[in-house]
Amino acid sequence: MRRLILSVKLFLLVSFSCLICSCTSAFSTSTSSKSHFSDFFDNFSPGFLGDESMKYAHRLPQNIDPPFEKMILVDPNVHAWGAYGPSGNLIRAGMATAGSDWCSDLGQPCRTRSGTFRVNFLGSFNCKSTKFPMPYGGAPMPYCMFFNGDQALHGSYDVVDGNVSHGCVRLEVEDARWLRFNFINVGTKVVVRSY
Repeated sequence: MRRLILSVKLFLLVSFSCLICSCTSAFSTSTSSKSHFSDFFDNFSPGFLGDESMKYAHRLPQNIDPPFEKMILVDPNVHAWGAYGPSGNLIRAGMATAGSDWCSDLGQPCRTRSGTFRVNFLGSFNCKSTKFPMPYGGAPMPYCMFFNGDQALHGSYDVVDGNVSHGCVRLEVEDARWLRFNFINVGTKVVVRSY
């Protein structure tokens, strides 16, 4: 219920700010509307969406060198992800379960590859693995956001404060939904730190 109230407040604030800015829509594709929307996100502290975000915000830098675009940072060392605005401010954070040192069903390491990537596919709530569990797949991957071949950010009902996945980055389902529909687009930068 608290998240619903916060979502309504956020919607009303965005709508009101667009009226003040003479924007026709907060989600318009015009350059001026996009810059107002990006500025809107950059003016908030990490916890503006609730206490859950604050639990993990302290594990990540509150500000990074401005990337001049929104980006996702995944740090497998601290088991957290963060969404950063174009000016480098942390907007939202949460727990992240990255790839395991060893996957016994594969007989090999399955760490999430580190580096800088771009989201290239966005899925729905019904997204499912084509590979896991082996041999036929079918594991739920709600709100999948693929960024590196078969590796994705996605919701999971098995997010732990550790690295135990097959290489994807597991997020709480609500966090994955928020990222999928409120932050990430095809082309959004994803940075995975080394572990």
